[in-house]
Formats: sequence, C-alpha cells, structure tokens
Amino acid sequence: MSVEEVKALFIERKVLKNLDFILIIAIFLLLVLSSLVVTSASQSVIASRPYYYAQRHIINIMIGLVAMFGVLGLNYVHLAPRQKWIYGLMIFLLLLVLIPGIGQDAKGATRAINLGFMNLQPAELAKLLFIIAFAQFLSDRQNQLHTLRDFLPAFVYVAVPMLLIMAQPDLGTALVFIGIFFGMMFVGGANPKLLTAIGGIGLFTVIAGIWIHFNVVEWLPLKNYQIQRLVVFLDPYNDGRGGLGYGFNIIQSLVAIGSGGLWGKGWGSGSQVQGNFLPEHHTDFIFSVVGEELGFVGASFILLLYLFLIYRSLLIAFQAKDMFGTLIVIGITSMFLFHLLVNVGMTIGVMPITGIPLPLLSYGGSSMLTNLLALGLILNIGMRRQKIVF
Repeated sequence: MSVEEVKALFIERKVLKNLDFILIIAIFLLLVLSSLVVTSASQSVIASRPYYYAQRHIINIMIGLVAMFGVLGLNYVHLAPRQKWIYGLMIFLLLLVLIPGIGQDAKGATRAINLGFMNLQPAELAKLLFIIAFAQFLSDRQNQLHTLRDFLPAFVYVAVPMLLIMAQPDLGTALVFIGIFFGMMFVGGANPKLLTAIGGIGLFTVIAGIWIHFNVVEWLPLKNYQIQRLVVFLDPYNDGRGGLGYGFNIIQSLVAIGSGGLWGKGWGSGSQVQGNFLPEHHTDFIFSVVGEELGFVGASFILLLYLFLIYRSLLIAFQAKDMFGTLIVIGITSMFLFHLLVNVGMTIGVMPITGIPLPLLSYGGSSMLTNLLALGLILNIGMRRQKIVF
C-alpha cells in the first residue's frame, strides 16, 4: 500500500464541519444516565465492593468512546473492498470462542474470550462486522433481489453467523441478526412483498413449532431453559412453581416498574433493586431499574433519547453519499431498534426473555464497545454527506 493510499484511509479536515454534534450530545446524555443507573443497580451485587461494577462500567464507556472517536479518523468507503476479510474475521472470532481453553464458560454458555483487561464477546462484535460486510454484499446486488432464488445467497450469508452464535449457545444475540437482516434487505432493494411473506411465514413457523413442542412432541434443538424463557412471558405465574421459576424475573420486573409510579422512588432507593429481588438488574433488566427509581417520567425521557438517536441516524442514512453508507447506518439502526423493542418489551412482560441488553444503558464491556463503535461509524458516514438541518 502506497503512502497516498494510506493517507486516503484517514479523515479529511474539511468533513469535520459536518460532524453531527447533536447526535453526540444525545449519546453523551445516554451514557451519563447509564453511569448513574448502573451505579445504583449494581451496589447490592457485591456487598463488599459496592462500586465494582460502576467503576468497570465507566472504564468500558471510556474504552468505547476512544473507539468511537477513533473510527472517525477512517474513511468508511475503504471498508467496502475489504468485505470478504471483514466477514472472514467475524467467522474466525465466532469459531475461536468455541475452542476449549479459549472460550470462557459462564452459566452453561461459552461466549467470551479473556483479553486480560476485558472479556470480549465475539457475538457482540460480530453484529457490527456482519453489518459492514452485508452492506457491501447488498450494494453489489442492487436491483437483483426479486425472487426466492435471488434471496438464497443472502440467507446463507446471515445463517452462518447465527448458527455459530446459537452453538455457544446465545439465542438472544442470534435473533438480533434477523432484525438486522430484514432492515437491510428492505432498504437494499429486496422485493418487499416476498420479504414480507418470508417474515410472516417464518413467524408462523416459529409459533407453530413451539406449540407442537409443548403439545405434540418435544423436537426443538434448544435447551429447556431457552424454550421456557421464550414462552413464560405469556403467563409468568404458570411456570410450574407459582411464579418462582422461569416467570420470577418478569414478575419482579413488573413489580419494580409498577411501584415506580410517575416520578420514581429516587436514585438508589428502589426496593426491588436494592433488595436483590430483581435478578440481572444491572444488565438485562436495567430498564426495570429506571422504571422503579426514575418512574414513568424518567423512563419516558430515556425512551425519547433512544427514539431521537434512531431518528437522527435515519436522517444520516438517507443522506449518505452511497448505498454502502446507507446500508451500514440502516443495519446499525435496525440493531438498536431490535434491542430496544425486545429489551423494553421483556421488562414489561410483552416479549420473551432473551437476554438482550439495552444499548448504552446495560452493563457489559463488549456491548458498550460494539455500540459506540457502531455510533462512530454512523458519525463517520454522516460527516461525508451534506450537513443535517434539524
């Protein structure tokens, strides 16, 4: 690679004027709120070290911010010709974590690689790598996705990482790829009627398959706890233990959110949270903490911040200078939206328990790094289009 090619990879000063500072402010607001909520939620997790997770969370945020602003220094267009390498890196990482002695076992799953300073979950990073690679995959096939036969290569493209992630097993993260896939396919020019039909048939098949598993013959190749978590939200008290089994998390989440009322009980004063009645309250059920301690007003404010972030990202997507950039932003936005709908839906009892974290708010180093890298890419793409008018 010549000196000129290396220079071309990096940022041109003239595009800095298009940096979306309004989006950056929204990101920082979410991160500040995240720090406060995680600090409150995690104090009771380790009694002897009440601020352990809060300190780790702030470190994760700092690492993520360095990555986010670091990404701004690269011109995203140079990622396109490296599509195969990016896809290959994703597969390599997902295979690496499955190797005994490398992948770290936790709660019956092998999902992380110990890097010393953090446990990296390849499945989290794989979402962003897939979005970048699939964006170029679809860009190369514009106006060519009309029939089921045209769709088959795309199905294979997304099925490979999903199957590897399910092998960990991590059903929740695997499902996120479905949301990303449909969002990018729709904007990428796929036949909308066929895409809708496939989605409808897929949803019907899943529902029918679960019904057959419980009423006819047990056939699903999933662990029992995964199946129970998928269906228990329909009737959490009917979990075989009167609400003390798989339905316990949902019940406690509903109690926490309901008891918060309009204004909440106050920071650090949530009885469900501080009393450890609500499991995983600093990770998967972080929104329940918001509902109990900050109330309806606080929860609504955070949801509005997410919606504004998504709105701002969509503006950037449709003002991007090329389809590759548009599809990257659409993929990232689809990822955030899927996480938001499923996580919040889970905490209020209208969606299955899938273990999907709330972006930027839940505790988790790999998730924070991936989300801030993704937002850095959105800002990167936004800098290379005309400045947004609010």
